[in-house]
Amino acid sequence: MDLGLKDRTIVVTGGSSGIGLATVRAALGEGARVALCARGADRLSRVADDLEGEFGADRVLARAFSVLEPRANAEFAAEVAERFGGCDALVTNAGQGRVSTHADTTDDDWREELELKFFSQLHPIRAFEAQLRGSGHGSITAVNSLLAYQPEPHMVCTSAARAGVQSLLKSLATELAPRIRVNSILLGLVDSQQWQRRFEAREDQGQTREDWFADLARRKAIPLGRLGRAEEAARALVFLASPAASYITGARLEISGGVSRFI
Repeated sequence: MDLGLKDRTIVVTGGSSGIGLATVRAALGEGARVALCARGADRLSRVADDLEGEFGADRVLARAFSVLEPRANAEFAAEVAERFGGCDALVTNAGQGRVSTHADTTDDDWREELELKFFSQLHPIRAFEAQLRGSGHGSITAVNSLLAYQPEPHMVCTSAARAGVQSLLKSLATELAPRIRVNSILLGLVDSQQWQRRFEAREDQGQTREDWFADLARRKAIPLGRLGRAEEAARALVFLASPAASYITGARLEISGGVSRFI
């Protein structure tokens, strides 16, 4: 299936690891040009070198900055326009989950979490909106979490923020139509650096990674019996960002192994 991405430009935030990097690779594999950003300059530089060696330096642009800085987003957008002639699709992928309950989440924690979740969407969208409008195939695809609809008691702050972001995306899908499509994926448990860190901090240090993750899938009652893989989420993101999904907007696609309980 041809997704229609050859020689189109996709921007991926949080693109140096995990789902972001898998999305970058998937888009490049479809023939797209990709501009990626992330906060960590050293890691991003290594990733960019690998990508340029594999796919060609003329198809990759990487810049290190925080998407919470409006000016940095604007400068990145200007560079993308100069280098590639504009942006056809934006994939917003930034922000990890905060483990906390109502009782142990301070006001500053709330402010930090809400700022991260909302403005990691808003700043890149504002920076690239004009380019997306002019594309003829403009698309925004956001990485969100199943927590938006199925909150967890140990992630009260993040669950609330994720729900707000989902409402924002639904509103944007109407406001930006028909020039820009806006969709999202809802992640369940995906094998990532965040889960790797939790594995490394496990109580039983003798437990293997395979056994620890299998036990996690059982405890979380995931019907498919495992965590998701970054490339599985990436394939969904690239499809929704592509012209192959040209009649899809305001939609959410669950990537969770069937763990959701809502209808």
